[in-house]
Amino acid sequence: MNAPMAPLKRIDRAPRADDTNAAPSKRETQIIAIYGKGGIGKSFTLANLSYMMAQQGRKVLLIGCDPKSDTTSLLFGGRACPTIIQTSSTKTLAGEQVAIGDVCFKRDGVFAMELGGPEVGRGCGGRGIIHGFELLEKLGFHEWGFDYVLLDFLGDVVCGGFGLPIARDMCQKVIVVGSNDLQSLYVANNVCSAVEYFRKLGGNVGVAGIVINKDDGTGEAQRFAEAVDIPVLAAIPADDDIRRKSASYEIIGKPGGRWAPLFEQLAGNVASAPPRQPRPLSQDALLGLFDSDTVGRDVVLQPATLADMCGAEALVKPSLEVVYDDV
Repeated sequence: MNAPMAPLKRIDRAPRADDTNAAPSKRETQIIAIYGKGGIGKSFTLANLSYMMAQQGRKVLLIGCDPKSDTTSLLFGGRACPTIIQTSSTKTLAGEQVAIGDVCFKRDGVFAMELGGPEVGRGCGGRGIIHGFELLEKLGFHEWGFDYVLLDFLGDVVCGGFGLPIARDMCQKVIVVGSNDLQSLYVANNVCSAVEYFRKLGGNVGVAGIVINKDDGTGEAQRFAEAVDIPVLAAIPADDDIRRKSASYEIIGKPGGRWAPLFEQLAGNVASAPPRQPRPLSQDALLGLFDSDTVGRDVVLQPATLADMCGAEALVKPSLEVVYDDV
């Protein structure tokens, strides 16, 4: 059994031997965990964000922490990366060690890898995430000299391995991706609740903001951000040009392109936004962001009876409990 993994810490780059400055500088890595509902567009957002950051001269590592292992597919034109977990399993059976080149790949300055997960029905995805980070540590994660490490986490379940960055202070800040729909904002609110919970236990992770994807202008995500007291880092419109290019695995976060200003702004905001302590909403307050005819807020809860459950009048049977008189 593997020993429990120690919390990951910020990474300082050691000065190189060829550094010419008299006073060697250090590079502190920002580790940022991005959460959102499955299918909301985290991978699309992160592929374009990481590409733009690299074009701006930043050294970026993108790590997919979703068992679907599709975080890097847009970055690599639809090609799937060999995952760390599967590669490790194959190499172990062959008596070989995993090397960086087996699991980490690059494009135009962006470095990327996928943790992966167990086969369907053959294990726990959250435990797979924990195992994946243990393997990263063996590969020297703490010694890598990146400006930014972006972690793409499934936000539908913020527990176990999926809650690792928040629970163990593995990152400095969290960003949520959502849209103007109840389910994605429910997930975003759950992430804010997890951050609040672990901050009460002494944690230091905060929420830097929300990226609104597929923004149709109805405003629910904007109102959510205001209610929980986090900024909107960018609003990516529900535009057919974006949809078509994303479907064909085309990067749109390129300097000089139509959508370049949007991702330049997002890159700047992601880099500078400080971690904040959010104010998560109650279920009723979350529903209050939407029109009542959209969410069924006027529905009244009617208690069921035993007769309802049995499909007939329920007979009241005498109790067989033995009651002793006080001595």
